Amino acid sequence: MSDAGRQEAFAAYVEPEIPVLLRVARSLTGSAADAEDLVQETLIRAYRAMHQFDGSHPRAWLLTILRNTASNLRRRTRPGLIEDWDALSDPTPAFGAERPETPQEAVLAGVLDENLERAISALDPRFRAVLVMVDVHGLTYAECAEALGIPVGTVMSRLSRARNRMRKHLKASGRLS
Repeated sequence: MSDAGRQEAFAAYVEPEIPVLLRVARSLTGSAADAEDLVQETLIRAYRAMHQFDGSHPRAWLLTILRNTASNLRRRTRPGLIEDWDALSDPTPAFGAERPETPQEAVLAGVLDENLERAISALDPRFRAVLVMVDVHGLTYAECAEALGIPVGTVMSRLSRARNRMRKHLKASGRLS
């Protein structure tokens, strides 16, 4: 396909679908700026692939490119998993400044007493990891499952068991009625 033919096909089939692509991209990304970037990348890929397009169902063709592009971009920007949490546990502030207490530390200092710490420590590491990730760090079940490489259902069952064991331990110590 010549460059002139590619430009004509692009103008005829792709340009009329740009508003639809923007709406769908906005729903996928949740951000106008990210949606524009996604559509721009989609249009570049569509232009390069115009010689493969047969002229039927341009919207479906473009939406497939958009979906695949969004998936590829998400995959590239996905944060890596941290292997050693201890390396991040106590960062040193610059210029010798005192490290301020985080809001989470302030709350936990008032909430976590020895009995609660013992109850958490007594948990099996599999249950403790899920409990800490979901209840302390606020990860969703899906995020926790992805971080641990286990199914979401396993996260849910381990979290339920961890919470039950915590309740039993705290009831036995008289901290929970």
